[in-house]
Amino acid sequence: MSNSDVNSAKPVHILFLPSGLGVGQMVPFFRLASMLASQKCRITFITMLLEISTTKSSFISSFFADHPEINRLDFQILPLNTSTSPINDSFIMQIDAISNSLHQLGPLVSSLNEPVSAIVSDFIIASSLSQIATNLNIPLYIISTTSAKFYSIVAFLPLLLSEDPTAFKNLSGNLEIPGLGSVPKSSIPRSWLDDSPTNYVLKTYLLPNARALPLVTGVFLNTFDWFEPETIAALDGGRVTNSLPLVFPVGPVGNNKLGGDNQCSWLDEQPAESVVYVNFGTREPISSQQLREIGQGLEICGYKFLWVLKEELIELFGDTEMEKKGKIVKAGENEEAIMEHSSIGLFVNQCEWDSVMNAAWLGVPMLAWPQHGDQKLNAEVVQKAGLGRWVKKWGWGEENLVNGEEIAEMVKNLMGDVNMKVNAMKVREQARKANEIGGSSEKRLRKFIETLIAEQK
Repeated sequence: MSNSDVNSAKPVHILFLPSGLGVGQMVPFFRLASMLASQKCRITFITMLLEISTTKSSFISSFFADHPEINRLDFQILPLNTSTSPINDSFIMQIDAISNSLHQLGPLVSSLNEPVSAIVSDFIIASSLSQIATNLNIPLYIISTTSAKFYSIVAFLPLLLSEDPTAFKNLSGNLEIPGLGSVPKSSIPRSWLDDSPTNYVLKTYLLPNARALPLVTGVFLNTFDWFEPETIAALDGGRVTNSLPLVFPVGPVGNNKLGGDNQCSWLDEQPAESVVYVNFGTREPISSQQLREIGQGLEICGYKFLWVLKEELIELFGDTEMEKKGKIVKAGENEEAIMEHSSIGLFVNQCEWDSVMNAAWLGVPMLAWPQHGDQKLNAEVVQKAGLGRWVKKWGWGEENLVNGEEIAEMVKNLMGDVNMKVNAMKVREQARKANEIGGSSEKRLRKFIETLIAEQK
């Protein structure tokens, strides 16, 4: 289909339905929605009314104020009868509440003025939504919020565990994944290795949604061909497992700013590439003892720093000496806008994937310090692509106590590593090339739109 055919065709109408469990989960949806809206797609965005905090409400309102072309609908989550549930994990219970409310989607779709070409949702409700989408005869697409590598491992879970239900319990060495090779046991999420009856992450959350993937039409990956070439080729070729949906690597989905500019004028006073930016998010299980060691490392490393912390943790560092060396700010500052500042020379992060793609887009070198979940696999991708360094011996965040002197030494080494800065800028160049017209990500996005247009005929 030619570009003229696409431009003259009736616009496709895409329904975005994120689960909305936290601001971080919303970001890739907002960014992809704005990208598709800029391609003349009609977008209806459903926001689920589930524990909307003041920060989240402001974030959502700001997005829709900036994108009046996107239609917003609110979706009321029905209360969950917790007395009949054997699970008391709040995260799983929220997913259950959403899943039990999805039957309302049919009447909502019927009330819209035009047919829906596709539904875009997220992995954590794929199991319950896939059947509803099938009943509505609307193709379902999923946004993956992790690396292609970790997505591949999750997608392989049903086959792995159908052949051996105790595969993780009995795992002694590496895990072999078709098309990907060996995955070290040390990089597998620790929750997967926990076979206790109270561990619902693998069996109640991941496995049912992974089993639903063959019912999904396609999966958007926030990555790009150059950054994860072997993994994307394995997925494209059906080598991980031949029942998986098409993948659409359209990243970095991070060049559409959300949340405004950073408000940290202190950065404007600092020389270029002189500041260490430290941000482990707000949900990482970092002990106060480890936080103190990080603080000591930043104080003695010899570089200015900007450290983002939860408000209740900032009081641990009310030391005026430390304030002379850098700045501690509360969580909520716009990460992408901070990283875009010319003064930032290094990004210390746990390898949450959206942050990795921000760093790739901006060419900011990373010190990868995985804390849990997918982050060791993500860190491996970061190091292999040349975007940063992963100190494997530091282990998971809660495994070892890394002392401040060692942290300071690593920060000094990386801030002075000219080759790493050159490599990070090469990543930036490739990330932007992927998003240009004719680039790998732009072509994948166009392929998605062309598929929907063809299905309308």
